[in-house]
Amino acid sequence: MGKFLNIMKGMLVAALVLVLYAFSSFRNNAQPIANVQVDFVGDNTLYISKSTVNKLLIQNQESLECVSKEVLDLKGLESKLSSHQMIESAEAYLTVNGEVKLEITQRKPIARVVSEPPFYIDSYGKMMPLSDEHSARVMLVHGPDNVATIPQVFEVIKAIKKDQFLNLNVTDITVDIESKVSVRLRDCDFEVIIGNTDRLNQKFRNLKAFYQKAKSDNIIQQYKSINLQFDHQVVCTKK
Repeated sequence: MGKFLNIMKGMLVAALVLVLYAFSSFRNNAQPIANVQVDFVGDNTLYISKSTVNKLLIQNQESLECVSKEVLDLKGLESKLSSHQMIESAEAYLTVNGEVKLEITQRKPIARVVSEPPFYIDSYGKMMPLSDEHSARVMLVHGPDNVATIPQVFEVIKAIKKDQFLNLNVTDITVDIESKVSVRLRDCDFEVIIGNTDRLNQKFRNLKAFYQKAKSDNIIQQYKSINLQFDHQVVCTKK
């Protein structure tokens, strides 16, 4: 009999603990959000402001702090934030203190297309609008206002970004009406004609070899164009 009573007491205690836990959990979930913390991951340069992020979080014309935890849709928040043109991805989670924490990764501009209207090309080769918060210091792309040339330009940009010398010295990319590409180097007057993106790495190796030789011979400013379109040679035109 005593053993049976001990078992019943244990079951009652366990049941009471479960009831109290459920009640506490219910009350906790019914409470509104204590605070919203927005953190930007990676680059400290902000192309979207925290106030803009807060505006994106408004649901049914109420601030997020007015929403109870039980109806909070974290995946919905992530989807809403990720749909913004300046945001690459967003992660939302609820802390033990009742705060919503948002970790936002911005899209990264790597070139600015001089067109009407102007826009950036991001690190994935996609169009990205200019930001009201910050103007990125990136290479400029000139030429016909043709979105179809972006993949070709992106190939050139990727090759430039991979090379320390090119990344430091290439300032402008131009695409002509025949979709032929040329670039310009910092502190140089000449145009570097690339043409299409075939043998792109070889063309850039030829350019660097020419540059180093012309620089060491102190004749770098004597040229108005450097043509890399031909196999195994660099065709130079003097001023």
